[in-house]
Amino acid sequence: MKPAFSGRRIFEELGHHHEGRRLPDWRRESLRTTLWLVPALLVLLAVLLFVITLALDLYVYHQHIQLPHWIRTSADGGRQVLIAIAAAVITVVGVVFSITILALTLASQQFGPRMMRNFVRDRGNQLTLGVWVATFVYSVLVLVSIAGPSGNFVPDISITVAEALLLVDLGVLIYFIHHIAKSIQLPEVIAGIADDLMGAIDAEFPLMVGEQPTPAPQGVDRSLEELIALLDEGGQVVRATRSGYLQFVGYSQLVSIAEEADAVIRLTHRPGHFVVAGRPLAKVWPPDAAHQVIKALERAHVTGPHRTLTQDPVFAIDQLVEIAIRALSPAVNDTFTALTCIDWLSAGLCEISRRALVEGVYRDRMGRIRLIEFDPSYARMVNRAFDKVRQAARGMPAVVIRLMDSIAHIIEHTVEDGQRQLLLRQAEMIMRAAEKDIAEELDLEDLRRRYEHVLAVRLQLADSTATQPGWERSATRRHPRNPRRRRATGS
Repeated sequence: MKPAFSGRRIFEELGHHHEGRRLPDWRRESLRTTLWLVPALLVLLAVLLFVITLALDLYVYHQHIQLPHWIRTSADGGRQVLIAIAAAVITVVGVVFSITILALTLASQQFGPRMMRNFVRDRGNQLTLGVWVATFVYSVLVLVSIAGPSGNFVPDISITVAEALLLVDLGVLIYFIHHIAKSIQLPEVIAGIADDLMGAIDAEFPLMVGEQPTPAPQGVDRSLEELIALLDEGGQVVRATRSGYLQFVGYSQLVSIAEEADAVIRLTHRPGHFVVAGRPLAKVWPPDAAHQVIKALERAHVTGPHRTLTQDPVFAIDQLVEIAIRALSPAVNDTFTALTCIDWLSAGLCEISRRALVEGVYRDRMGRIRLIEFDPSYARMVNRAFDKVRQAARGMPAVVIRLMDSIAHIIEHTVEDGQRQLLLRQAEMIMRAAEKDIAEELDLEDLRRRYEHVLAVRLQLADSTATQPGWERSATRRHPRNPRRRRATGS
């Protein structure tokens, strides 16, 4: 799906990048996938609240202000209340989270090992832990302040606030139990992953717009084909310094460095690929500029032990596929879960089919090509969504029929015949496998009708596309990757 002008002007991205001081999205995602950040912030708020309430108590004490009787208490009574609150809260934290982690460990056997990561990443779980820990810290601080230098000081307001926090903790406990019971239900897990997929699609792939493509810049240095040939023949190889999954690439940073060095960089990996230390990470032309680019490459690439949705929508597809093939395994044999995953995969591919897959060419302010990366392939996403599920569903009529229906739905959203060819290839493979593995003739007949529907839809769309003007069929508006996207691209 290439328009006449296969390039993105990276200076637009650079302009967005300097709008305000924000953490890079990959760093925000890394901080979100922790159980300490939100609790730490809430503990700081608890300390601040203690300072405020203690100041009020001291003011009341020195000014001899009479508080209502339902607030006043003795020093011993206050100690007993605070000790009980602190002990109860920290006990609940230990017991509830231990049981929850055990339940999640059992659930992850069906959903996949990423279930635990989703639990840690969930904002509701972080807030729950933070509220409980903050209440514990606040209660201990108030407990220490009882008596004070004069020996008879009782922070009545602070004790009352601690009791109010205990009521808040009870409400949070009810919410947490409801939230966990809901979040480990399979439809909720699948829908959550599908929502992540839709968000990643929105961030990475712009909608196609039926307008005439922008012409390529005139008189701008070398063409893309010439630069690729130069990189292949004499480009300097830059090797990876560490192994791991590529989680983030700072495109604007690389373009700026390449512009300063008057060089061209070609990346050999996209976010989501596994990088091996010592293997090629990029090529630089001219070779003399390689030493200026090497350090920038290390700073602009973030690797880690796992994949993320940062610049990698295929990761969400793989998660849905993983749940589907686990459900189809003989040990689980949960056909309906697999059908649910297929439905959401179909919805995601329908959305991708209407999008412009960004072409992976980045230009500087003068229109010169500075960075080239692997194209995000529509074929790759279709194959990742269907291949493993199709192979695991051999001999299962209900699943292969749903796969065929999904292909028909996706084809209706395609805009190019190349997309339809890829989907038709999957339909043909499903049909060939079904002819061999499904013994019941009526099931086969049902599948054949759906296959014929796929062919009819494809033929109908091909005829309607042929009647449109050529530029309207291929035109796409290319927008730079948004560095402030919801789930990550900022550099």
